[in-house]
Amino acid sequence: MDYLQIAIPAVIAFLITVILTPMIIPVLRKIKAGQSIREEGPQSHMVKSGTPTMGGIAIIGAVTATCLSTSGVAKDLLVFYGAKDMLVILGAFIAFGVLGFLDDFVKVSMKRNLGLTAKQKLLLQILIAVILAVYQSHYSVYGTKIAIPFINEIVDFGIWYVPFIAFVVVAMVNSVNLTDGLDGLASGVTLIVALFLAIVASLYGSPSAALFCSALAGACFGFLMFNKHPARVFMGDTGSLALGGGLAAAAIIMNVVLVLPFVGGVYVAEALSVILQVVSYKTRGKRIFKMAPLHHHFELSGWKETKIVAVFWFATLLLCLISLFSLLIG
Repeated sequence: MDYLQIAIPAVIAFLITVILTPMIIPVLRKIKAGQSIREEGPQSHMVKSGTPTMGGIAIIGAVTATCLSTSGVAKDLLVFYGAKDMLVILGAFIAFGVLGFLDDFVKVSMKRNLGLTAKQKLLLQILIAVILAVYQSHYSVYGTKIAIPFINEIVDFGIWYVPFIAFVVVAMVNSVNLTDGLDGLASGVTLIVALFLAIVASLYGSPSAALFCSALAGACFGFLMFNKHPARVFMGDTGSLALGGGLAAAAIIMNVVLVLPFVGGVYVAEALSVILQVVSYKTRGKRIFKMAPLHHHFELSGWKETKIVAVFWFATLLLCLISLFSLLIG
């Protein structure tokens, strides 16, 4: 494994984010891009009302600048055959970021917690996901085949490939979005998952994915400096949708998409808690959790916000280490 594939982009993206984020915060305050807090949410979150949001712009800018500049300056980090893959990953990352920005912009301009309608967001997410799936199925060496992690098997999904991949992408994007509810939670968890994917990409000889994921990890680390408790800025849907789309796109290009639900166990738990809560309430009239997503349940159970974030970080790190060990011995 070439550690430079991971270290150099990560450091560059970290530095850009650390410089860019404090420059963006005053601008967000000036345009009154403050976070609106749900009235039905935990009352402890009301103090966060007005905290600048849409900080994900810094993450998107840092990752994009790092990937484009590093791939051009240091050609040993990105060989020519991976250039198209890099553009596809960045394209998905930016596209979902733009969608998130539109959602945040509506929230800010209308001074409400809800932005675009659920139908609008879902349709646009599906469109981006389908484009990504079609590209991979037609232009990658894997075609419609998907690697099954941990058992070294490959299954050809055939006509089901595009809808399956589209589902995974949309699920990943929304799961990361749901996870972004506590200071430093989504940025910290994504930092760990992105670093894991960067290592796997370097081991598997996927320079585009290695470069992108290492840059994403570095940007998340830099953003965490301002997003940790008490947060000075939130990433908003601009950041969370971009993170989910970027991780999914990189995993798809590497053909390790099925490892995402495991290493992203926290994302899955957050999404499942919402689904189970809704289904239970609509069918039985009872709630399973005190509040969903899952991190709110622990908050209302008496856990401090910092404790929840630390536990979720540790769980993600453990899942990534287990996955990396399993892939190495496999």
